[in-house]
Amino acid sequence: MEQKNQFIGQSGAFLDAVERASRAAPMRRPVLVVGERGTGKELIAERLHRLSERWGEPLVTMNCAALPETLIEAELFGHEAGAFTGATKARAGRFEEADKGTLFLDELGTLSMAAQERLLRAVEYGEVTRIGSSRPINVDVRIVAATNENLPKAAEEGTFRSDLLDRLTFEVITLPPLRVRDGDIDMLTDYFGRKMAAEIGWEGWPGFAEHVRKQLDNHPWPGNVRELRNVVERAIYRWDDWKEPIAHVQFDPFDSPWRPIGEPSSKSKPAEATAPVTTTAAPATDLESVNDLRAAVDEHERAIVEHALGKHRWNQRQTAKALGLSYDQLRHCIKKHSLMEGQD
Repeated sequence: MEQKNQFIGQSGAFLDAVERASRAAPMRRPVLVVGERGTGKELIAERLHRLSERWGEPLVTMNCAALPETLIEAELFGHEAGAFTGATKARAGRFEEADKGTLFLDELGTLSMAAQERLLRAVEYGEVTRIGSSRPINVDVRIVAATNENLPKAAEEGTFRSDLLDRLTFEVITLPPLRVRDGDIDMLTDYFGRKMAAEIGWEGWPGFAEHVRKQLDNHPWPGNVRELRNVVERAIYRWDDWKEPIAHVQFDPFDSPWRPIGEPSSKSKPAEATAPVTTTAAPATDLESVNDLRAAVDEHERAIVEHALGKHRWNQRQTAKALGLSYDQLRHCIKKHSLMEGQD
């Protein structure tokens, strides 16, 4: 979808979101952009600014989740010298920097209640007060905010101010996830593919094999366009022959026979939801009989590699691609397990 200032897509849901942004752009009112990660919220904010009368003034961006709570207010509203430890000189905040322009507040839902209260006053009265000062400063700023959280629910639960939500939602633009954008995956795949092929010096663009395109269409894309771009570019730079359609993609960049084995963190998804999908069949292990973990892992690894080599008629490059390994990694496995080497 996404190179700077550029939108790529033809699905109705996508075009409707872009059209709504275009209609809202000339207005001076705040806009809230809602969508999953990787759907292009910052691009919509940029479109709202570039198509407004403020296009020649600053577009200032602040990720509210990127700073500790103790610094959020200083970043937004500025501070005077000596206002707190480390404040050796006065500094203008993002509101002052965005005067006459647009302030884009990403990850709005992460703001503390104290910061929300001060933001409400800035939106309501068009003035900010630096930390350590009692003198209000008038600012003319158009607010565009973005979130992937359910702010109405947060307001009901008391973790987000209802009055602030009311003032920031003159228009709400909800971006569709990639999985519902019919036809856009192929278009984006070709766009990112051609750019990557040119970047690494290919003389042409072979495209993706049909079975790979079906895999791309059927993937749920939790990371949306950003994830798609990574998957496409990774598949291209790993492919050896630019004259042949690309026949393998790896959705999980961490999928590897040497993936560390450890206890899942408290934030991890259940194992059945995150376990990598192997590309080849392997014999089941009787867990009751395992008394040497390393030996069991080695045995399972050997079985997977040997099966894949047989499936691909001992073509090591094809086998490496099927397993998501580099050629050197596969050669290491063959040597490690004393497998009979086939011809390249």
